Amino acid sequence: MTSRFLTAASAIAFLSAASSANAAEAQIAYDTALFHTEYDGVSNSAIAPASAPSTGGDATAQAGTAQRAISTQFADSEEEQGSSAAGAPMVTPSFRDGYSRKLLLTNGIASLEGASGGGIANWAILAGMQERGFGGGLHATAVLLPDFDWQSFGAGVSYANRVELSYARQRFDTRDVGAALGLGQGFTFDQDVFGAKLRLFGDAVYGDPLLPQVSLSIQHKRNRDSAVVRAVGALHDSGTDIALSATKLLLAQSILVGGTVRLTKANQTGLLGFGSAANPDYSLQFEGSLAYQLSRRAVVGAEVRTKPDNLGLGEDDWMDLFAAIAPTDFLTLTAAYADLGSIATFEDQRGAFLQAQLAF
Repeated sequence: MTSRFLTAASAIAFLSAASSANAAEAQIAYDTALFHTEYDGVSNSAIAPASAPSTGGDATAQAGTAQRAISTQFADSEEEQGSSAAGAPMVTPSFRDGYSRKLLLTNGIASLEGASGGGIANWAILAGMQERGFGGGLHATAVLLPDFDWQSFGAGVSYANRVELSYARQRFDTRDVGAALGLGQGFTFDQDVFGAKLRLFGDAVYGDPLLPQVSLSIQHKRNRDSAVVRAVGALHDSGTDIALSATKLLLAQSILVGGTVRLTKANQTGLLGFGSAANPDYSLQFEGSLAYQLSRRAVVGAEVRTKPDNLGLGEDDWMDLFAAIAPTDFLTLTAAYADLGSIATFEDQRGAFLQAQLAF
């Protein structure tokens, strides 16, 4: 048990260190809700008045003395550390320059399959912190269960908040169960997941509160243990999931709601192969999410995910209760209680879901 927690902690510590190094660079983050719809410039309310000019015609603001409006996210890290030279003018970037930032936590985290969203559910949101240009992130995830360990490492990149490409390597350690199943002590199932997501229409944060962001996702999965998954009854060692997701953050209520319909043949997300002789076809499954934003840096919520039982091993639906915090603008830490039900006839697989995500 100690080694399992040390492995997860090491991954989190690595991403935390990377986040701290990134945060040392001077940058400006701001709340895009205060900008015009067309992203043409800053609204008059976005900046609080600077200190009074020292001379009648001098409009130069003293760096480090400009007050931030309560609802903005302007934060020049050099200014906060007092390293800006006195008398230097405060420069306000424009969206015309191609620079914009999402609100904290609205990029979600990475699912076990690498796509942006929740821990076990796909959301319509895309990776990274950028509304324009390139954004992305890295993640390390561990799920610690009574009889198994599940790890996922991966990355995602997006462009113009329109299209996302992702990759995840899943490792499923059978520990003592491997010997009981005749696979060998500590046998590990491995799988590669290649994902693509396209935002079709809508916006998860802005616009009509009744119009969610809707995205189409494709995930191609390749199991790296072909002989074993076929031996347990799987029809294929690779497969492709297709998902349609809708997500909306109701800012006035600080509530996020989301739903996904997924066409899949995957057994335990593909770790036990795809389909079976008895159930060779796609089935339609559902994923749902509900979250409440406690602050701009903290959110709690719950997810559910239905799953097919193609192999007749009693594969159960999943659920989790999660909490996520953003200690910096680049790092998100997530902890959850995950109930994955029965896996390979071993019931009551409930445990901790832990993730660190570094985004830009």
